[in-house]
Amino acid sequence: MTAIEIGTVVAERTVHLTRESLVRYAGASGDFNPIHYRDDVATRVGLPGVLAHGMLTMGLAVETIVEWLGDAGRILEYGVRFTRPVVVDAEAGADVTVVAKVGAADDETLRIDLTVSSGETTVLGKAQVRVRA
Repeated sequence: MTAIEIGTVVAERTVHLTRESLVRYAGASGDFNPIHYRDDVATRVGLPGVLAHGMLTMGLAVETIVEWLGDAGRILEYGVRFTRPVVVDAEAGADVTVVAKVGAADDETLRIDLTVSSGETTVLGKAQVRVRA
C-alpha cells in the first residue's frame, strides 16, 4: 500500500436523516424505543426531541470509509463514545457529517479518525477505526 500521510482526509460525506429513516432503522434493528419516533415521549423523558438511534449514527459513520477501503473486511476494530444525540426534527430532519482522516499508521494497520457532527455539535467522540493497510 502506498504510504499515506497522517492527517490526510480519506473520505467525507453528509447523510440526511428523516423521521422515516428512523422508522426504517427501527424496523431493521428491532429497536422500537419511542424516543426515536414520538416527540411526546422524548419530551416527557427530558430529551430535546426525537433522537436518531446511536447505532444508526455509528453505522453511518463507519460506512463512510468503506468505498475508500474497497473491502469492509479490512476493518479490524471500531469504537466510539456517544457524546451528544442527533436530534431529528419532524420537518427539517437532521444532517450527519462525517470526515475521515488518517490518525496513525504502521506497516500493517492504519487508524482512521472519524469526526462525526450534526450541525455544529460533535455527536461521536473518539470515533476510531483500525484497518488493515
